[in-house]
Order: sequence, then C-alpha cells, then structure tokens
Amino acid sequence: MKIVCDRSALVEALALARGVVASRSPTPVLTCLKFSATAEGLTISATDGEAGLRLGVSSVEVKEPGETLVPADKMEQVVRSLDGDETVTLETERTMVHVRGADSHFKIFGYEVRDFPGVREFPADVPGFTVEAGTLRKMIARTLFATAVENSRYAISGVLVERKGKKLRLVATDGRRLALAVGQCRGDDGEMTAIVPGKTLNVVVRLLADPEATVRIVRQGSLLWFLVGEGADAACLSSTLVEGVFPPFEDVIPKDHDKRVTFDIGELAGAVRRAALLTNEESRGVRMAFAAGRLTLSSRAPEMGEAEVNVDLDKYEGEPIEIGFNPSQITDALKVIDGPQVILELKSSNKPGVLRSGNDFTYVVMPISLA
Repeated sequence: MKIVCDRSALVEALALARGVVASRSPTPVLTCLKFSATAEGLTISATDGEAGLRLGVSSVEVKEPGETLVPADKMEQVVRSLDGDETVTLETERTMVHVRGADSHFKIFGYEVRDFPGVREFPADVPGFTVEAGTLRKMIARTLFATAVENSRYAISGVLVERKGKKLRLVATDGRRLALAVGQCRGDDGEMTAIVPGKTLNVVVRLLADPEATVRIVRQGSLLWFLVGEGADAACLSSTLVEGVFPPFEDVIPKDHDKRVTFDIGELAGAVRRAALLTNEESRGVRMAFAAGRLTLSSRAPEMGEAEVNVDLDKYEGEPIEIGFNPSQITDALKVIDGPQVILELKSSNKPGVLRSGNDFTYVVMPISLA
C-alpha cells in the first residue's frame, strides 16, 4: 500500500477513529486501526469488540492499493507531529508502515491484517429511520450528561433511544435526575427502542460536525448502526446495545406542579454558580427560597463560610417555597439549553423540580435535604 494524504484530513479521521479503539486490551489488534486503500479511496476501520467504525477519508491519492494494521495511538501521534506538512505519505512493508513528511521519516511496527476482527457492514436492507445531524447532535448533548457513570443498574449507563413514527425521544437518568429530549425524524411509521452505550454516543457526536448531514439509524437484533453522510466520505458506526430494561421514565416526570417561574438562563446560571462557591462535598447543596418578586440562593459550609445571592423575579406563580438542589445538577442542564429562557416548575420542598425549554427538552431533578 502507498498513499498520499492531506494531513489535516488524516488527523481528523484518526482522532475520530481513536474514540472507538480500546485504550487497553489483552488483544493488541483492538488497539489498532485498519487502513484499506482501494481505487475508490481510503477507509479507516476501528473496533473495541463492541463498537465498530468504518470511516471514509477524503483528499487521498492512492498510488498502490493495499491494507495495513497499525497501533492507533502511535499513528495519530506521528501524523500530528508533522504539523508543518500539507501532505503525509504512508507506505507499507509487510507489517511495517513508513510515514513520511517533508523532512521526517517514521517506521511504525504493525500487525497482520488477518488478525483484525473486522467491522460489521451496514445492513442496507433493514428498515430504519433518518434524522438530521444537527438535530441528533443537540438531542445527544441534552441527555448524555445525565447518564449514570458507575451504577449497578446497567440499563441507566446508556441513553434510551425511542422512535415512534416521526417522533424521536432520547432519555437519560442516573437515578437523581432525568433528561428528556424530543426531535423529529423521517421514515416509515415503524417503532424502535434501544439503550445505547454512552461511549457510542460520544463517538456519534464527533461524527456530526456537519449539521445538515443525514444520519440513518438501523437496529438489527442487539446491534445498532449509525450511517452518517453519503458516498466515499460516509462514516458507519455499529454498536452492541445495553442490556436490561430502562426505568419507566414517564412516571418520573411530575404533572401536578403549582409553582412556576421563568428565568433568563444566563442570570440563573450565574446566580447558582456564585452560590455554589461556598459548598463542599459534605455540604454541597444550594438553598433556593422563592417568594413574590425575589429568589434568594444561599449556601453554607463548615469552616468555609456562607453565601447569599438575590435574583429579581418578574413573575413568580405560586406560594413561597424553599428547596435545596445540588448546584452542578442545575448548571449541567442550563449548559445544554440553547434558548434565552428556561421555565422551572416546583411542587414542594421534597418533590422533584422540572426545568423545561420549549416542548423539546424536559429535565427532572431531585431535591436534596439541607437540614
């Protein structure tokens, strides 16, 4: 194999593929990338045994077709180091890859291509649905942060993807909060439900740089595919799904709130961040006292001090209430809302609060005791 690549395009492709390979594995080939050069162009493949990515690379001149299997980390480090070069030449000699820049030459020892487990082909004949990349990227950003990082309930370590006809919903929870994002998709009137690993969706987000690109999503058994873009530059990501049953999230969303207030997102986020400055692991809550025309946020931590922040409220509906929240759980949600305002709904000091942005984002957060 011998190819001449645009360096910046290759760096971008290597960074995407690195998100899939196993960082550590007793099987060395799972830490590698497979390069396949044909008359149609260059394809880079990666897998960790559960997720698999096949990525087309543009701006490549194929002088000699061929294949090679090379460690992902070293290949990316070497190509990145050639930051003064516009192009990079890759040439194989058995399992060795020569990487040449204008004034540099590297030899990277690889592995036999036949040892690579391969990446699953996209099942083009299986019904699925399509969604705009910009829509999917926003929906993932609005839910992925709320997944459980470490939890014995394996199902909530992923994001629920639920499609019914033209309606698409993504849901995530860690047991203390729940995020629900709603969007539109295209396809037949079918239905699909899947729990997608967080790692997979982190890779998907990085594939959605073009908001106008089309993403086709297909499920077959315990596998889910994302096909991003079209033609030689398309990216295909496959993933095994999370096993288990997702909690009945609709039962968690309160429907009987009698207190409601609309905030400017920047003003609320700033007030919560200031009040959180004097919190610690033992006393990490912020008290929010609502009354007509005024919100007072306060916090205190032994041996640190106390904080009080006041926010004027143009319109507060309901009786006065005091409630405590983990400040990071509030600011996490505010970061993913792209509108100027957010609505907070409350019932009582021991009931969850709900943040809403339009009809396409709902965030439920449990209160904490400040006694």
